[in-house]
Amino acid sequence: MNHTRKLQNRFESALMANYGTPPVAVAGGEGCVVWDVDGARYLDLIGGLAVSALGHAHPAVVAAVSRQVRELAHISNLYLHEPAVRLAERLLGLLDADGRVFFANSGAEANEAALKLVRKHAGPDRPYVVAAHESFHGRTMGALGLTGRPTIRDPFGPFGGDVRFVSYGGADELAAAVDARCAAVFLEPIQGEAGVVPPPPGYLRAAREICDATGALLVLDEVQSGIGRTGDWFAHRREGVRPDVLTLAKGLGGGLPISACVGLGAYGSVLVKGDHGSTFGGNPVSCAAALAVVDTIERDGLLVHVAEAGKVLADGIRGLEHPLVAEVRGRGLWRAIVLTERCAAAVEGAARDAGFLVNAVRPDAVRLSPPLILSFEEIRSFVTALPSVLGRTAEARAGAL
Repeated sequence: MNHTRKLQNRFESALMANYGTPPVAVAGGEGCVVWDVDGARYLDLIGGLAVSALGHAHPAVVAAVSRQVRELAHISNLYLHEPAVRLAERLLGLLDADGRVFFANSGAEANEAALKLVRKHAGPDRPYVVAAHESFHGRTMGALGLTGRPTIRDPFGPFGGDVRFVSYGGADELAAAVDARCAAVFLEPIQGEAGVVPPPPGYLRAAREICDATGALLVLDEVQSGIGRTGDWFAHRREGVRPDVLTLAKGLGGGLPISACVGLGAYGSVLVKGDHGSTFGGNPVSCAAALAVVDTIERDGLLVHVAEAGKVLADGIRGLEHPLVAEVRGRGLWRAIVLTERCAAAVEGAARDAGFLVNAVRPDAVRLSPPLILSFEEIRSFVTALPSVLGRTAEARAGAL
């Protein structure tokens, strides 16, 4: 029995079964490469689900975290510390907007904060919110109530709020659903868990206009798409819209748990003392990591790199003209290989066997969300190997028939 199987056995005995048993037991990583407890190496094209923005063991993050943990690891929200203030100022600067920031630990918590902000601002006269089918906003009860995926939502209902779902990308349907009794519209600028699905051009602009006309708030969930993932600091910048509330997480901390709910303009002052809190949210170590991430993305010109690398990756996959590849969706280094058959899990397994970690986000879509530092050489290695990976998938499926 190898070390992986031994660790899997211990995992199955000690942890809840909600994740199943992971197929790889990771021991360490550097850059875009990780290795398992048995020494096998993999090119990490998942990036911790779009979290590991600077890859693994990036010197800037290691230095910032090590320095901060020696000085102050935790103090709670009873006291202030400079890293949180600096990070909030930095985020508002990137947004080029006035506002205020609430820090938590995860995307779900950021969306819970946004939902509370919306509810307090709206009051009883605006009892419902609108979200999109196939959206994903988190697994805590409020965030799950906003999530338009029945398979993960329905087992845990009923939920406490009135949420009305519309098709993603349909401006006319959205307009019909939003009136003067609507508190807010919650949207992802690109739907991540749906399979990295961008909206039609002009959709976010239409959503902004609909909210302006009715008085509903526009809340944009950039938990996956924010902090450089698409080649912009924020994906909504592409359409030139400004949300009323923005949520961030994942790549912000480069591997450490941190999220942010940003209320822009007057909406930053809706929550007051006692309205909300988080014991660990915005702790000094996570804030130090996030500052290192933001500073490194800016210093190393990673936004430009992400845009260029993402194009090379997508064009390379399309150029294979493989019969299992229907299209490549997404933006920057956030892509989905859409398949002509529902065999994403088999592709994920074959890729893993070949030394590449990818994610079967949907039955017919494989998600790629690698570190933003992914090199052109690493992209070429994956594209070169992909026909063999897809070929093994096709052979396995044929053998099973």
